[in-house]
Amino acid sequence: MSTYTPPLQDAAFVLDQLVGFDQLCSDLQLEEVNSELANVVIEESGKLAADVLAPLNSVGDEKHPKVSDGQVQETEGFADAYQQFVENGWATLTGPEDFGGQALPNVLSTAVNEQLHSANMSFALCPMLSQGAVEALIAHGSDELKAQYLPQLISGEWTGTMNLTEPNAGSDLAAVASKAIPEGDHYKISGQKIFITWGDHQMTSNIVHLVLARLPDAPAGVKGISLFIVPKYMLDDQGQPAEQNDVSCISLEHKMGIHGSPTCVMSFGDNGGAIGYLVGEANKGLSYMFTMMNHARQTVGLQGLSISERAYQQALQYSQERFQGTDRDGGKIAIINHPDVRRMLMAMKSGNEAMRALAFTAAAEIDRAHSGNSNSKVRVELLTPIVKGWMTELAQELTSLNIQVHGGMGFVEETGSAQHYRDARILPIYEGTTGIQALDLIGRKTLFDKGAALQQLQADIQATAELLSNSENEKLRQLGAQLDSALLISSKASQWILANTATDKQLMGNVSFDNLMMMGYLTGGWLLAQSALIADELQAEDNNYGDDFLNAKLGTALFYAQQYLPRISQHAETICSGLDQTFALDIEQL
Repeated sequence: MSTYTPPLQDAAFVLDQLVGFDQLCSDLQLEEVNSELANVVIEESGKLAADVLAPLNSVGDEKHPKVSDGQVQETEGFADAYQQFVENGWATLTGPEDFGGQALPNVLSTAVNEQLHSANMSFALCPMLSQGAVEALIAHGSDELKAQYLPQLISGEWTGTMNLTEPNAGSDLAAVASKAIPEGDHYKISGQKIFITWGDHQMTSNIVHLVLARLPDAPAGVKGISLFIVPKYMLDDQGQPAEQNDVSCISLEHKMGIHGSPTCVMSFGDNGGAIGYLVGEANKGLSYMFTMMNHARQTVGLQGLSISERAYQQALQYSQERFQGTDRDGGKIAIINHPDVRRMLMAMKSGNEAMRALAFTAAAEIDRAHSGNSNSKVRVELLTPIVKGWMTELAQELTSLNIQVHGGMGFVEETGSAQHYRDARILPIYEGTTGIQALDLIGRKTLFDKGAALQQLQADIQATAELLSNSENEKLRQLGAQLDSALLISSKASQWILANTATDKQLMGNVSFDNLMMMGYLTGGWLLAQSALIADELQAEDNNYGDDFLNAKLGTALFYAQQYLPRISQHAETICSGLDQTFALDIEQL
């Protein structure tokens, strides 16, 4: 089994240099927060990830949670790890100070979360869902609900869940059938929810479920969904957990991966109705839930990076320990010296660095949007489906490459490489499938504003390409030319989409996936090119990174330009074909 080493230097570089963390904190009026503090935070969280969570990753994969009498017992060791997580204040990073949080920037929490999910994604899913519940309550909860639930959720004393999916209502939330019957100052909730991550466990004294349900007079479809808080345990007069509510886990799903994370079938109201409390206004639950989902979608995209980083570290270690073939002197050769293995390692490294740059950049835009920057709000909306969709799809390729580097041993469970591949497979599915992200990007985020937000992004990419083209460094000029060419090809495809979708309603669905992937490779290449430009500038002055690290930034950017940017042409060509043969066969022919 491989160990996990937090990529502290690269995380610091992206935060300090690419994101501009000090300027961001100044803009947010966080006078006591700076890069020096951020580096300490990610160094300390890295210790938790490497020393406490990573050793439990294979344990959770092999020893699954169990359910008995409606109560889920988590994998041994997870409760102690969670207690350390809470005691050291990691749950409080971004919470408002009024409710016990540290009010640190979202992008710093993103850097921390990368480490936690790399070390043990099954574990890290629990606080991830709690953060989504916190976001929804902050944005839409009443003062009373905030006072009752936010302090404990932010501290980690309690955890939170999202209860959307039902047996007959997957991505189509219009089909939600769970009921909410008014009764005095509360509601009686009944219904069943499936695929509820960490829906039950024994690690905390309470679990706060956020549940979508319908009122008796609710209009049909998505306009009739309301959001409710349904605690596992009701609160007494002192606000402490007391009597158990009418909610239980009736079974656990048997999954391909993330075995350490209990995925629950939750039943509400089997004995008269679970008591719930309305969040915000009636029939606005879907928009409220999107407050949780948007945060979760960026974090799921981050998971794509996290699992890929863990897989890369394992592949790198194995490639140096596995010998195959001999040199001219008869000495054994480590497989890291073989061109094909080196290609795979470079594909993994450059892909990870592109994803890290994109994830941190998008997270910083959330911070700027929260401070009232309208341009950042638009950029967040544009980048979120790319972060979620492209990064999770790329993770499938990179975790698979880890298995390939291992050869036959990669196919053997005992090496641990298969776990990363299995764990990553859920990422393009939950919190909105790749198809949903692709439709969101091409529809609401491109066609809706006639490409205005996209054109601003393209202008920023063009500006970077021009800076590279004017560099005195020949390799940077080469990179600039490659980025400029990729931008031109993608821009023509985007214009084709804008020109043709108005007259062909099926076209949008046909080409949305290729559009998503095209934009992912483009934004990843743009940010790596920016990183290479910054690294070149830093080499002319005193810096804390060292020449080897900075030179590697140029190397990975150039490899990415050779390996990944050409894929933009393929996706663009597919887009401009309209994929008009998608429905060429009848169902019977299929």
